[in-house]
Amino acid sequence: MKKEIIAITGTLGSGKYSTADLVAKELGYTRFSSGDFMRKIALEMGISLNELSHKAETDTTIDIKIDDEVRKSGELEKIVIDSRLAFHWIPESFKVYLDLPPEIAKERILSNLKVNTLRRQSEDSSTAEEIYEKIISRLESEKKRYKELYNIEHTDKNNYDLVIDTNKNNLKQVVDIIVSEYKKWLAK
Repeated sequence: MKKEIIAITGTLGSGKYSTADLVAKELGYTRFSSGDFMRKIALEMGISLNELSHKAETDTTIDIKIDDEVRKSGELEKIVIDSRLAFHWIPESFKVYLDLPPEIAKERILSNLKVNTLRRQSEDSSTAEEIYEKIISRLESEKKRYKELYNIEHTDKNNYDLVIDTNKNNLKQVVDIIVSEYKKWLAK
């Protein structure tokens, strides 16, 4: 059974947050960001997001805490969730993967650090090169953790109903594609 939930994931810097925010506004849905939730955990612990990611490799309670919040969000209707694992926890959702090469993502993240206070507080990078290294490190950490914890590969595009290259589509185009495809999916 389908739920009126859109689960958005993708590569770091691919625009998950902005996309989810605009899709929710367009549809009049509520919004949940597991990235924001994770950043809050990192700030509460007084560590960077990258440090939290690596700490989660040995402390499974971190991922479990995040996953519990995602599952709670999945009990709602008319919600857009940006989360690495929402596709897994909420299989009845419309699952979207935003793709972007890390070489491009590093520049987007660097620009975003200048305007996003929460992100700036939880990430300790100041150059595109540092960001690139942390993107790769965090991706490997996530892959390892999710494989060990749940035996899933969150970057496998076969897990998703829709895959969009955010380098080839601007934010408005990405939002329009998602809303259009979501409405078709609901109607099936």
